[in-house]
Amino acid sequence: MNTKFITGKNFKNEKFTTTRLPRADYEECVFEGCQFQNGFLDNQNFAECEFMTCDLSNTNIKHSIFNDVTFRDCKLIGLRFEDVNGSLISLRFENCMLDFASFFGLRMKHTVFKDCSLVETDFTETDLTASTFTNSNLNRAVFEQTILTKANFTTVFNLALSPENNQIKKAIFSKESVLGLLKKYDIVIE
Repeated sequence: MNTKFITGKNFKNEKFTTTRLPRADYEECVFEGCQFQNGFLDNQNFAECEFMTCDLSNTNIKHSIFNDVTFRDCKLIGLRFEDVNGSLISLRFENCMLDFASFFGLRMKHTVFKDCSLVETDFTETDLTASTFTNSNLNRAVFEQTILTKANFTTVFNLALSPENNQIKKAIFSKESVLGLLKKYDIVIE
């Protein structure tokens, strides 16, 4: 079966919650205001695509490829990125709600999280080398055996991670964000 190839197409205000997006390879496509929540985006290939003001909460994305894909102003609650084809994953998130999402075990070097909510997001065993978390809420985000070498946390808030259980060599912290490294010790700093 030949896979359809769709390039440069704009999808605007379409609903894919009960009817699925046609199975294809999507390149340089823009999805704006589209609804995917609780739907199916599995076994799709997205390259150099942009999702703007879309709701992908709890969408099935198993075996899909997201290569050079930007999510802007999107709702991605509970999305299990760990189920995607991780061999070509390259993502950027701007002003997105990624609460309860999971990136377990993925290799996501140089990923940008800008102005995002990452409440209880799971980064266990994720390689986030040289990734940037700008003005993002990391309340109860899980970092266990995570590679955070050269990651930038200077403007995050609600950060709590254990230096003993993660690789943080040359990670960048502000004076305020570094306090999250001490939170587990339950000490008072004035």
